[in-house]
Amino acid sequence: MATISEAPRAGSRGVPAVDSAKLFNRLCAVCVTLFALIWLVPFGWALITSLREDGAITKDPMSPFAGGWSFHAYSYAWDNYPLGYWYLNSLVISALAVVFTVALCSMAGFALAHLRFPGRGAAVALASAGLMLPTEALVLPQFIEYRSMHLLGTYWALVLPSVAAPVSVFVFQAFFRGIPRALIEAARIDGASWWRVYRTVCMPICRPAVATVSILTFITSWNAFLWPLLSLSQTKSQTIPVGLASLVSNSNIQYAEVMASSVLGFLPLIAVFLVFQRRITEGIATTGIK
Repeated sequence: MATISEAPRAGSRGVPAVDSAKLFNRLCAVCVTLFALIWLVPFGWALITSLREDGAITKDPMSPFAGGWSFHAYSYAWDNYPLGYWYLNSLVISALAVVFTVALCSMAGFALAHLRFPGRGAAVALASAGLMLPTEALVLPQFIEYRSMHLLGTYWALVLPSVAAPVSVFVFQAFFRGIPRALIEAARIDGASWWRVYRTVCMPICRPAVATVSILTFITSWNAFLWPLLSLSQTKSQTIPVGLASLVSNSNIQYAEVMASSVLGFLPLIAVFLVFQRRITEGIATTGIK
């Protein structure tokens, strides 16, 4: 009888816990939906504006259906602006930045995770200081440095600064620390050098970290504005963000063409994120980024 009388009590105690869990899940879903709307509304507004006529936008900017929709702004922007060159420049710079960042930052992260060498503490402190130092503070020293090396106006002026990414170093360091030490010691006992351990044992395992660093580096390099604006002078050598900024003038703003160019500019980023969204989530969950 005691057992039977205790059963409802346990069930009654479990009901509030289940209800609170459901309430928390619904609250999280509402927050995620609100954040999604915050990001989607500007994108939707830019897309609708790019399909309207300039006269209709000037006359009634708040009415999305006034004046009808057409793709004239897209054809005009592609025919009159060097969007193809801007796409190619951004693609080449972002791809080179990804390759060099993954190669160098993975080696640095492996060294900080498994090697013991003089000055290791100073290297960790220097990389940590790079996280706290704002990028704008390095613009003037970088400009003087790359001007002295005659690299201004070239792809290398944009690729080399993005390679020194402390975040990427710590991502690889966190992942390499998660690899079982016995696996590395077994490779060392078999006579493998540290370079072979890095290349044949650790790198094939850390694919989630490589994917995360690659995607984040690509997006960061594609969206960079201030440093490409200062280091690239010719119109055809500019990247997508700098080229889009040059379309806006104080005297005459062609809203539809500017919005159409902007939509064409960030469509590759949306495609990259949608295709590799799972890789980003796995990499962040595996490496423990917060």
